[in-house]
Amino acid sequence: MANRAVILIVDDEISNIEIMSAVLEDDYEVCFATSGEEALKIAQTVLPDLILLDVLMPGIDGYEVCQRLKKDRMLADIPVIFTTGLNDQDAEVRGLSAGAIDYVTKPIQPVILLARVANHVELKRLRDQLAQMAVTDALTGLSNRRHLEQTLATETAKLSRTGEWLSVIMVDIDFFKLFNDTFGHPAGDRCLAMVAAALTRAVHLATDLTARYGGEEFVCVLPGRDHEAAALVAKEIQEQVSSLRIPHPESAVGPCVTVSIGVASACCLPDMSPSQWIAHADRQLYLSKRAGRNEIFSTVFHEQQIGVTGDS
Repeated sequence: MANRAVILIVDDEISNIEIMSAVLEDDYEVCFATSGEEALKIAQTVLPDLILLDVLMPGIDGYEVCQRLKKDRMLADIPVIFTTGLNDQDAEVRGLSAGAIDYVTKPIQPVILLARVANHVELKRLRDQLAQMAVTDALTGLSNRRHLEQTLATETAKLSRTGEWLSVIMVDIDFFKLFNDTFGHPAGDRCLAMVAAALTRAVHLATDLTARYGGEEFVCVLPGRDHEAAALVAKEIQEQVSSLRIPHPESAVGPCVTVSIGVASACCLPDMSPSQWIAHADRQLYLSKRAGRNEIFSTVFHEQQIGVTGDS
């Protein structure tokens, strides 16, 4: 069954894992860990939808594991249900204070375990949907500016650990105001949606992000892509938009809708601000427009560099 929720069972007793797995495996994908350290590693790799976490384990106990999960930005929203033989109020309060959402006592009662897991998985699904709506541009279906800024901050922090490349592409629809004035805003909205779809076809790696920056401007974030790779993506964007052949008789560039593009690439360093990529890409976009539009300008910048000039 496709798209089943993933449950991570954490318990140092294999027999407990087998019992819970037997209860859940018909409805969920189940993985397991037998220690707190192993659980944290698997959680970072698998990103489960829910964690069933034993309280008493050798090494770091369940309380510590839960606290570490909640401090990790990538794992903090995963619901944790404690499973324990401790049946006292103090233990339950401590678990909830650590960030757990529920408590299941041992020996496990299959009906109760299934019901609680199902309820919390469904609640997480609804929360995920709301979170996705909050970071999605309603018109184009792309990420919105808020999500763009969050992603840039996350990627620059991650890539700076190894000094990897990051490229940002800014895209602007040429003479879009004239398009709206000629055909009206409903047609303008359709144009934006079509261009957004063209960008999605060109920027297709799972690690990439395409966002609506505002109005007729879009931004693409390409983690791990150097200047040459980003230039190829920019060219593909230009070709995908051109292939739409959306009529634009008032454009000074040509008979159809075109885009101007600015590209900024750099190796990430710890002290570099995410806003530097936006600033440099925006500068290249300005140069593209000044050169007559329907152009691609790009730069490789370095930390502390401010005044840059681009190459076509």
